[in-house]
Amino acid sequence: MITISETAAEHLKDMLEQQETPNMFLRLGVTPGGCTGFSYAMGFDDNETDDDVYMTIQDMKVVVEKDSLRFLDGLEIDFEESGMTGGFTIHNPNAIATCGCGSSFRTATDAGKPNEEPC
Repeated sequence: MITISETAAEHLKDMLEQQETPNMFLRLGVTPGGCTGFSYAMGFDDNETDDDVYMTIQDMKVVVEKDSLRFLDGLEIDFEESGMTGGFTIHNPNAIATCGCGSSFRTATDAGKPNEEPC
């Protein structure tokens, strides 16, 4: 199960409304890389495949590739404002290590393919 806070959902819905392509949805995933081993992928898409699982979270269509589900089970997405800036934050209970910027992670059973470059 993936959780998106009300604040994060409001920001995502606003961003979705600004897209000029009909039927856009939020796509979440995991890709090999990042300084810790796996990187989060979060963006908008309008193309589903047979490898996707879709769900409705906060009245939004969210699509996740089946292979990424095991890394994202229990994921919590929030939006935090700090002074004049703000951004999405991710809490992943599957991660045993994360990079300093929070955009990559490693699990107890999967190390991924870390980049040698710092984040």
